[in-house]
Amino acid sequence: MDDKTAELRDIFIDATGSDSVTESQSESPGSLTDTDTDVTDRLLELIGRMRERYGFETEFDDETLSRIVQWYYTDCTDREIAAELEANPEAVFAARLDLHLVDEADREAPFDLDDLRRLVVDDVSLAERAERLDLTEETARHYSRIVKADLRSTRANDRFRDEFAELLTDSDLTGQLARDAREDGLQEATEDIETDVSF
Repeated sequence: MDDKTAELRDIFIDATGSDSVTESQSESPGSLTDTDTDVTDRLLELIGRMRERYGFETEFDDETLSRIVQWYYTDCTDREIAAELEANPEAVFAARLDLHLVDEADREAPFDLDDLRRLVVDDVSLAERAERLDLTEETARHYSRIVKADLRSTRANDRFRDEFAELLTDSDLTGQLARDAREDGLQEATEDIETDVSF
């Protein structure tokens, strides 16, 4: 071994704590080697930017919202996510709208949603929207929230939705992150109820 090789070997040992290479030299995109923390950090960054830009209706903190995004991309329903968080499904629904996470099921309205969208854009009052579309105010309010979330996303060129999707559409990664989010929630619940036991 020449001096240069020995020097490089010493640097490698200092950096890794090992004198042998046991990992694959390359990882494919979306691998779990170093992505869990990176993805969570990026989610928190995006959510923080959204909160600052739009203001949120939700009372969930950013860490909880990050878990909601992860569960959403594993096709969990609002009810399932709420059960994990011991929260109300309506609170999860509100959080999704804050995060621009509107899906096709949300848009399945018993009337033409484009008609409501035009009224929202024209800043027509809720009562008048309901009257024009022959809806109850409760129904008009529900679908207006969906329309407004879609409009916010559209005005941002769907940037936040697209970034969430890009981060979380790898099935293996998404499944692992969702499991991690679930375990984090269980750990927090356990810490809330456990007693200090000395062995």
